[in-house]
Amino acid sequence: MSHTNESAGLPVSLDFESLVARYYRPLYQFAFSLTQAEADACDLTQQTFYVWATKGHQLRDATKVKSWLFTTLHREFLESRRRRTRFPHYELSQVDAELPAISPARINQLDSAHVLQALAKVDEVYQGPVALFYLEDCSYKEIAEILDVPMGTVKSRIARGIGQLQKALTSTSTPKQPHKESRD
Repeated sequence: MSHTNESAGLPVSLDFESLVARYYRPLYQFAFSLTQAEADACDLTQQTFYVWATKGHQLRDATKVKSWLFTTLHREFLESRRRRTRFPHYELSQVDAELPAISPARINQLDSAHVLQALAKVDEVYQGPVALFYLEDCSYKEIAEILDVPMGTVKSRIARGIGQLQKALTSTSTPKQPHKESRD
């Protein structure tokens, strides 16, 4: 598909390879100006072309492809910043004092059956999102579709459910397993 870019009088080709060839460098430069990090700029640029590959067919006016790509990149940048603000990344050494003290013996006692028992103690409204996210590896979007709730609701339910699950796991002791004697 080829259209004419009225502002420059140049044909605009909407096939993926020609768009990448034409816009990768300016998009990358824009991304780098926003992130100040090479890896983040690469990720943003690639994400922008991924979004184009999945949603670009919805663009009705081919002469707007450049602004669509730059707008998409900027939105992805803002979303990544929001995500980093809401879910900051810390090295373990930075938050060591905030981590709960769990003895190695306690860690060895935790098993999937115990975690599932603790999950059963979590409020029902939080159990589904937590189980879908951690046990079934569903994305927030998939969970929102499955449960028919907004994505923000999914995120808050997972956060609250994890809080309740952690309390349940740290407040209860693991039931002792009866020692079986071997009969040789």
